[in-house]
Parts: sequence; C-alpha cells; structure tokens
Amino acid sequence: MCEVTEKQIKELRHKIEELSYQYYTLDAPTVSDYEYDMLYRQLEQAEKAHPEWITPDSPTQRVGSKLAGGFAKYTHDQPMLSLGDVFSDDEVREFDARVRAELRSTPIQYVVELKIDGLAVNLIYEKGRFVRGVTRGDGRVGEDITHNVRTIRTIPLRIPTTAAHVEIRGEVYMPIGSFQILNEQRLADGMEPFANPRNAAAGSLRQQDPQITAERKLAFFAYAVGGMDGLVISSQAELLQQLQTWHFQVNPEYRVFFTIEDVIDYIHTWDEKRDSLGYATDGMVIKVNAFSQQRQLGNTVKIPRWAIAYKFPPEQVKTQVADISISVGRTGVLTPTADLKPVSLAGTIVKRATLHNEDYIAEKDIRIGDTVIIQKAGEIIPEVVRAITSVRTGSEQVYRMPTQCPSCGKMVVRVTGEAAIRCVNPACPAMIAEQVIHFTSRQAMNIDGVGDALVRQLLEHQLIRDAADLYTLQKEQLLSLEGYGEKAADNVLGAIEKSKVVGLGRVLFALGIRFVGAKTGQVLAEHMGSLAGLRKATEEELMVIPDIGPRTAKSVVSFFHDEENQRLVDKLVRAGVQMTVPEKMVINHTFVGELVVVTGKLASFSRKAAEQAVVLRGGSCSSTVTKKTTLLVCGSDPGSKYDKAKKMGVPIIREEEFQARLQDE
Repeated sequence: MCEVTEKQIKELRHKIEELSYQYYTLDAPTVSDYEYDMLYRQLEQAEKAHPEWITPDSPTQRVGSKLAGGFAKYTHDQPMLSLGDVFSDDEVREFDARVRAELRSTPIQYVVELKIDGLAVNLIYEKGRFVRGVTRGDGRVGEDITHNVRTIRTIPLRIPTTAAHVEIRGEVYMPIGSFQILNEQRLADGMEPFANPRNAAAGSLRQQDPQITAERKLAFFAYAVGGMDGLVISSQAELLQQLQTWHFQVNPEYRVFFTIEDVIDYIHTWDEKRDSLGYATDGMVIKVNAFSQQRQLGNTVKIPRWAIAYKFPPEQVKTQVADISISVGRTGVLTPTADLKPVSLAGTIVKRATLHNEDYIAEKDIRIGDTVIIQKAGEIIPEVVRAITSVRTGSEQVYRMPTQCPSCGKMVVRVTGEAAIRCVNPACPAMIAEQVIHFTSRQAMNIDGVGDALVRQLLEHQLIRDAADLYTLQKEQLLSLEGYGEKAADNVLGAIEKSKVVGLGRVLFALGIRFVGAKTGQVLAEHMGSLAGLRKATEEELMVIPDIGPRTAKSVVSFFHDEENQRLVDKLVRAGVQMTVPEKMVINHTFVGELVVVTGKLASFSRKAAEQAVVLRGGSCSSTVTKKTTLLVCGSDPGSKYDKAKKMGVPIIREEEFQARLQDE
C-alpha cells in the first residue's frame, strides 16, 4: 500500500470505531460488510508497516495474546455491591415505605431497568482510554480480565471524555442466538452444552485465550459508574443518557416513575414479554433516581439501601414423561431425552427435555410415566426439575440405559471416569448420519443445501456410505430423490464442488476428530502445513504446538492411525478435496525458520503486534518455550519464560535488537 502518516492511521481508526459502534451497538450499519472489512484490512496493513504507531485502543488490538497462568487480582476503588432480592409486590411496597420513611417528604422518582442475566464487570477508563476490565468477584476484589473484555465489540476502547478516571459498570451477557450457536457447536464437538447464557458468558470471560472469547460474540449493557473524577451527573436517568452519548450500549427498556404502584404495573408488563427478548433476564432492578438521595440512603455492608432486584419466578409447569428415547451422536454418545406430554411453557410448546446421561436420571429418580415439574434452564433450555413422587401409582417404570446401541445393535460401553455411554461401532448408521451432517455444516465444509433431511435420504437410498461419497454423487441420483428437480440438484452439486477448496483447517474439523474444534483445526493446519505431515506426527510433536494438549494430541494420532479413518481421508484426497493451507502474506524473510516466543512488557507495541511482525517476516510464534523454540524476544518483567529459555540455551534478544531486526529489510 502507499506510505501513510500517523495522522492518517488515527483518522482510519476513528472511522472504524464509528462504524463498529453503528454496527454492534446501534445495530444500524451505514456501510456494507465488505467496505468495513476493506477499511479494517487497510488499518491492519498500515499498522504492520508501522508497528511503532500501534496503540492499545486500536480496533486491531481487541484480541490479544493467550494469557500465561491465571488472572491477576484487582481491588475495586469502590466496592461493587450486590442487590437485595425481593419476590413479591408486597416486598416492593415495603422497600418503597422504607425509602419514603428515610427521605420523609422529599419527592421521589424511581428508575426501573431490566435485570440482565450475565456477569457484572467494572470497566476502567483513564483520560477516555480503556485500560482495565475486572470481574465483580466478591465485590471488593475481582479478577483482571482486560484481554478478554477488549474483544467485546459493544465496549468502546475510547470514550469522549477528558476525565482522569472513570469506572463504567454493567453486565456482560451472551445473546440467546450466540448461546444457541455455541451449544450446537459444543455438542458437535462431543462436549457438554452450557446450561444457560449466564454460565456461557462467565466461562467465556475466563478463557485464557482471548481468541476464544472473541468467537463467543459476547455483548455488554452499561448501567452504572464507580469512581468518576471530574464528572458531575445528578441521577441514574441522566447517567444512562450520558453512557449512550459515550457509545455504550444501554438497555432501552428503562423507565422513570413517581409512584411505586406504577413501578409494579411496569414490572408485570414483562411477565410474558420477557420471553421474546434476545437476551436472558431474571428480574427488574428498581433504583432511586437522584444520586443525592442515593447518598442520603447509603449502603449496608453488602447492599445499597436505595435499590432492590425484583426476581422473576421461574415459570414451572407440570407434565408427564410419556417415554424416554435415546439419540446417538456422531461420537457415539447415547443421550437420553424425556418425551413429554406437550405443555405450554414460557411462550412455547415443550414436547421434549434432555436428561443428559444415566447419572442424571438416577440422581433425580425420573421414571417413565412420572408426573414431573419442568422449567427452562436460564429461560432457554427445557429441563426436568423433579419428579412428583407423591402422585405415583406404581405403574411408573424405572428406566435403564440400553446395553446395546438402538441404531446398530452392537454392545455399548461406559469408560471409567466418564458419564457418557457410547456406541463404538464405526459402522453404526446413526453415527454415520451425524458425522456426515457435521461434515457438511457451516463451520466445517459449509456445503449449502446439504442438511439433515438430504443426508438421511442419501443414506437411506444407499447413495452414500460416508462423507467422502458426497463428492461422487451424480445428478441423476439426486433427481431420483423426492423433491429434487433440475435446479435443486444443480445447486447441491455446485455447493459440494465449491467445498473442495475450504482448506485443511476446516477439513480437519469436518472429519470430526474428537477434541478438534474449528479453531484447533486451523491451529493444526497452520503449524503442520500439510496433511502428510499431520498423518505422520507423533503426540510429542503435536504437543509443542500452542493450544494442543496431551488429550487432543492423543486423539489426533489415534484418528490417523485408524484404518477406517485413513480410508476416508484417502477417498477425500482422490475426490479432489484440497488438503492445503493458504499461504501467509510475507513482506520479507527475516525470521524464516524461526519459532519465536515473545515475553515480558514491550514498550513500543503490544505482544500481538510483535508476533504479527514475526509472522509477516516468515517466522512462527508460540506462547510457550520448548525444545523447538529458536528465539526469545524479551521485554521488561519477563518472568519464568526467560528463566526457562536461559536454562535451555535458547537465544535471547531484547526489544531494541528485535526492533533493529524489523528495520533490517
């Protein structure tokens, strides 16, 4: 690209920040995704050419390096108090009576906000620049999760204020759409799904790798401040308006009321409406609006006296377990599901509820024919709360998990230490169907138009036996299926042909190797470079790759040593599926052949920028020092990596020498 100035880079950052705010916070994009991507790429290239101008608040720095060790503790400047809970209208009225008794004849306004079911976080800004994100913790001491908070697109990295120090508090949450996609992916990877969006958000924020957090599509609603040097705001309603002008996402459903009866009426308008929201809520927060009155009311040791949380009761209904059925997943796991007498729950008709595994059924003593209480876990997933044993008639049947696979009839096994019961027959029809469905899925080969129904049709008519057979399908075969005409058949064949060039990383994920998700597939592909190299790799060779642990390494080696899997991969190669890795952009070859670890605090740029500079010059980077490490780039406070590199005789250079090498073009 043409030479750019530092001023032009700053202007480009500002433009991208504004477009991100319009897209992620306002949900009102003003340019196409392509135009945004081109601007973002332009900024990336400009910063690669000038790493000395990269700043922590640049849009390119939202995803940082993987953390080493746990999260550092951080003491809040002002405690993050929890709210007292109430569960009835009378308790809300009692709260109002206490407030009015304390404030006497002073007029009172209340602000009522939806209580978002997520994780409370404190964001710290200095002179308008985001510098730290901290969990609530115990209210006084939280965990520093700055690297992960930076990945959340609805959190601005800069705000238009000159205040020396501002703490913005709010809730990190996972939208229901993101939650459902994540759980589908975890099930596809043979992992337990998250119980609810709150657990998913909390688990995502505590990831050691910010890239994983970024992929989870978290969001943030701002609703409070901690310390705020140099700012004068008089009320909660005024604060929410100020937060919006600073480009924070503020939940739009807040209202201001003068009487507690109006507050109660508003709360109950959400009894049914809350089921239609795109995020999980578990109540309403009622706050005295004026900050002067909040200060007058004060706090107890744990909770404010000027606010309460009205908790929605979980909607529970009675129904009957008509039967318990078993599904077989692509990894062979047998999952029991309660087939229920249909019942309306939280706005939907519920007919089934997962029973997870054998231990879950035994622990809750759920029997066929039982009358049970069900609710939606996190208001999303139907779950059986308990069986009503007092109404049993004696006709209920104790359920036993099958000893044979319901699909293929082969004996099933339960590995010691695991809750899952598995079919281990590689020719099991149910497993094959799920494997092919996974192979065609969006994050795998992304074969548009080849979904569950078509896969099952193809297997039923014996037109395919495995995923590789998709690439030998003929138009005449598709036309023989019910519902497929010329155009539909052409579209399917075109999508299959297009999938041949998705690259090795996605192929590895599509193959369904246990513990190899979409990201791990890309990591394996980039570091091994080819299918041939991966097929010959040992567990020890794989474990030196960042993010590849013993469990994954063992699974990959075992997969490629299996004769049936080898046959499948060979069929894919013969069909023309490309097992290649797209070439990385390289501006010179300064670090060709080098495996570099960057450690410590760098003065001129972030660790991620330093690693990008290495990759752009032909090298590779790792987060751990091993026998394959060829160079350690060392900033201040390097820690244990420096000691380990020195002990192993790994060459070590300081930041000044690293910068000199970057300039040696």
